[in-house]
Amino acid sequence: MITITNLSKNYGKKDAEFTALSDVTFTIADSSTVSIIGKSGSGKSTLMHIMSGLDHPSTGTVVVNGVDLFTMKPAVMDNFRASQMSFIFQSFFVEANQTCHQNVMLPLEIAKVPLTKRRKLVMEALEAVELGEKASNLAGSLSGGQKQRLAIARAIVNKPSILFADEPTGNLDSTTGEKIMSILFDLNKRLGCTLILVTHDADLARQCGMRISLKDGRVASVETVPAKKGQQ
Repeated sequence: MITITNLSKNYGKKDAEFTALSDVTFTIADSSTVSIIGKSGSGKSTLMHIMSGLDHPSTGTVVVNGVDLFTMKPAVMDNFRASQMSFIFQSFFVEANQTCHQNVMLPLEIAKVPLTKRRKLVMEALEAVELGEKASNLAGSLSGGQKQRLAIARAIVNKPSILFADEPTGNLDSTTGEKIMSILFDLNKRLGCTLILVTHDADLARQCGMRISLKDGRVASVETVPAKKGQQ
C-alpha cells in the first residue's frame, strides 16, 4: 500500500518560488493499476519522482508498505527502492552494444543476486515479454517496440512490488503502444505488482482501476472504477 499525505513540493525561493505540488493526499491499494493524468506541467512526473523516493517533498509524507520513505538514510532508501520498485520510461535507455540478456541482468548484478540464479530470472523476464529468442541479440538491433519490451523485462526481472511507468508508450506507434500496455496489465495480474502509469493519454488512463487527475499541482479528482484491462 502507498499512502500519500499532504504532499507539497516547491522549487526556488522567494519571488522565484514555484509550487509543483500542493497538499496532495491519496492511498493506493496493493496490486492496483493506477493512472496519474494531467496536462504538461500539472505535476505528474514530480509526483512519481517523490512517490518513488527519487525526489524529496517540501512537506508531507510518503509511506510505502508501512515504511516512511523520507525517514530512511540514503543508502537504506537505495536498497529499499532496488528491492521494491522498478521504472519504465518513455526513452528506452537500453545499452545498444550489449545483448538483451546482459541488459536484463544489470538489476540483478546491482542487487548482488547469486550468479546461479541470474540466468533463470533473466530468461523468465525475457520470455514474459516475448523476447526469449532474442536473448543473445544486441539491443541495438531491436525495433522500437522490442526495445521497450526489453526495458520492461529489465524492470520486472527482480519482481518488484511497485512498477512505475512514465509515458511508456510515448515514443511508439498506436499499435505497438497497445501491445506494450497489454503486456504491462498482464504483468500486473500475474505478478500482483502495483502498476502506476504517468500519462497524458485519457484513453490509456481509463484502462486503469484508479485514476488520479492533477491540475496545477493539485488533485483535481480521484476515481476508483473497475479496470478494463488491469487488475480487477
